[in-house]
Amino acid sequence: MTPQAQLLEAKPHAAQIDDLLAAFRSYPRFLLASHTRPDGDAIGSVLALAEVLDQLGCQADIVFADPIPSSYNTLPNISRIHHVPSANDVDPTGTTPAILLECDGIVRTGLLGLEGRTLINIDHHASGRHFASVNWIDEHACAVAAMVYHIAGAANVEITPSMATCLYAGILSDTGTFTYSSTTADTFAMVHHLAACGANPSRIARDIYLSNPASKIRLLGIALSNLQCDDDLAWTWVTSEDMDRIGANAEDCEGVVNYLISIAGVESAVFLREVANADQFRLSIRSKGETDVARIAERFGGGGHRNASGCTLDGPLPVALERILTQLRTGL
Repeated sequence: MTPQAQLLEAKPHAAQIDDLLAAFRSYPRFLLASHTRPDGDAIGSVLALAEVLDQLGCQADIVFADPIPSSYNTLPNISRIHHVPSANDVDPTGTTPAILLECDGIVRTGLLGLEGRTLINIDHHASGRHFASVNWIDEHACAVAAMVYHIAGAANVEITPSMATCLYAGILSDTGTFTYSSTTADTFAMVHHLAACGANPSRIARDIYLSNPASKIRLLGIALSNLQCDDDLAWTWVTSEDMDRIGANAEDCEGVVNYLISIAGVESAVFLREVANADQFRLSIRSKGETDVARIAERFGGGGHRNASGCTLDGPLPVALERILTQLRTGL
């Protein structure tokens, strides 16, 4: 049996996927978008879905409001992504439907020009909302890339090496390198199949995790020097002044919170990054156990997954810290 013939079926979500495929076949062109500050799942799943649409005979234009982190610049077809402030910069007619991945609404994309368009929503966050004409939200999916994988299977399209690479990168990053509770036997079956279809696991992992700029490591040093622990809770922060001093940017802050949650005995962790000129802090929150950090993040206008979420709080730092630590200590 060839690797392509081994593609997993998407029986649990056949109805939702059928609705998506019917929508895909109803239009000749789509805009694809995901959230601001795109991560590996947002980037990998959008690139892979663009290939699915290519094989279905549709034109697919990818639009992102924010730049792509450098660790994902080696993904195949990365040049397909347009960095624009408005969807109208790519489609001035304002009529092309838009497929939004990993978003709870158009505001999450950071893009203008989506208002009034037909929208299709594919998401796996617990905070996901049914805001579009067609919605598929599966909070049990380990990544939106896994959902795109099932769409490809139902559409009977070829999993090309480039598509396999993008899907593998999305799953690898959004499962915390297969450490989150969303990782199941099905997850490993998927990535096994993706490797058989041409994804190179060691190369993808090297490009994402072993190609850091020096500024990221310097920032990590500052964050770890600020580390505080109290029983099963850990937290740290960096200020905009810290980041300016070492030439770091927001991208360099990705993954810092994972060092905190890796501490033995720590069950919840939060990393706060000051937003320059805004008197605000962007929070990355993680948990290992019973604390549902998605619900905590939602209380502050954010969202995400049960064990990995984020939000933004007003400063100053002592005020932001008190608000989030109080919630984490009480478990909501």
